[in-house]
Amino acid sequence: MRQWTQIKGENAWTMFKVVAEFVEGFERLNQIGPCVSIFGSARTQPDHPYYQSAVEIARLLTEEGFGIITGGGPGIMEAGNKGAAEQGGVSVGINIHLPMEQGHNEFIDADKILNHRYFFVRKVMFVKYAQAFVVLPGGFGTLDELFRCSL
Repeated sequence: MRQWTQIKGENAWTMFKVVAEFVEGFERLNQIGPCVSIFGSARTQPDHPYYQSAVEIARLLTEEGFGIITGGGPGIMEAGNKGAAEQGGVSVGINIHLPMEQGHNEFIDADKILNHRYFFVRKVMFVKYAQAFVVLPGGFGTLDELFRCSL
């Protein structure tokens, strides 16, 4: 078993990693203007009506001057970023590092890809920089994001 002093040291460094993620996210997202966060399933395919709805919603929001923030992955997230990109609007992806999981989708502006290690930091970024939220069908992750928005 590891010694207590080693564990305490790791916890202190974790705190600095968390603060660094907040600082980077705040600095980068503070400059993008008004946005809407779109949540939904990562498993929704491009031929599904929900995917197509997300593209259209993002396109219409972009026409009204809003940027789009998603989790940066596939499915509904990709659809939201795609709608923003096709309209020439701001397209942000707030990705999470997960083993054996998603990378970011191709429709995110290259300078607006944020990668996080900590879910709670990622959720703060969704909420802090959005003027509104669009929630399409999804699973437990979508519900978790929805409940965070209601706080």
